[in-house]
Parts: sequence; structure tokens; C-alpha cells
Amino acid sequence: MSKDCSLTGVERFFDENSYIVSKTDLKGKLTYVNREFMAIADYEEKELLGQPHCIIRNPDMPRCIFKRLWDHIKVGKEIFAYVVNRCKFGDHYWVIAHVTPSYDGSGNISGYHSTRRVPDKSIVQNTIVPLYRELLSVENSVSSRKDGMHNADAAVDKLLKEKGLGYDEWIFAL
Repeated sequence: MSKDCSLTGVERFFDENSYIVSKTDLKGKLTYVNREFMAIADYEEKELLGQPHCIIRNPDMPRCIFKRLWDHIKVGKEIFAYVVNRCKFGDHYWVIAHVTPSYDGSGNISGYHSTRRVPDKSIVQNTIVPLYRELLSVENSVSSRKDGMHNADAAVDKLLKEKGLGYDEWIFAL
């Protein structure tokens, strides 16, 4: 398992009729992955189960988007987000992710469920990639990673305010 492998710059794709599915516990450790997940990311099930979902985190993915995602799901809200993930050997792939809490029989959040599908390529290239580059620049403009993440999150809030939309409304409007 190589979490620190360098990026290859090679984009991978999966069938537009397929879905990548995973489930995690409350801490984000993988409890289920489907075959499509394993195939695109180049991992075997035994390498993934029990590992943090961030095993596929791509360094080109702004931390502020994950902060927003966690802020939503921890309080019981679902969220949609464009995400670039890293494969085991450094390739990458884009998804539009739908992440939602899972509940136990008593109504308590017991984990999280994510279904990812193929995103619209033009939205990724024309809107998401430039935005994420800008957000990464903001995140990296200060020495404190936490401050950088909060500054980038504020930049997202500013963008949404200018557009007069909430985050989910903006995602669906793309």
C-alpha cells in the first residue's frame, strides 16, 4: 500500500453506467467497498477495509471541500461534491460524489455511505479544476494548514454569496 506515491498525471475513467460505492464508520474508516471502487483505485478489498477513506485522497483536492463535506454529514445532512481521487499507483480519477449518513435502528448516525458516478467532463475542466486550483492556492498561501483551509472555505462562501446560492444549489446548477 502506497499512500505517499507521487502523482502520474494520468487520468483514469470508469463506465458512465457504473457507480463507485463505499461505506465507512463514524471515523471514516472503510467498512465496505464495491468492485468498481477497487478496480478504478487499483486496490484489493483487504487493502482497503479498515483503512481511512483518505487512502485515496489526491493532494490536488482542496481540504476545504472535505471540511464542508464533513460539516454536512456529521450533522445528518447529505452532500454532493466533485472530488478528484488518487489511485494506488498515482493515477487519478474524477467523480461526483453523493455522501450521506447511515443510521442505526435508534436513529443515530452509525457511519457514512458514498456513491460516486462519472461527472460531466466539461464541468470538471471548465469550472471545478480552476476553482480547486484557486482554493489550493489560498490554502497554501499561509503557513498554518488550518488557517489556509478556513480561508479557502471562506472563499467558497464568498463565491456562493456572489451567486446567491447555497452549496448544493450551486453544485446542481453547474
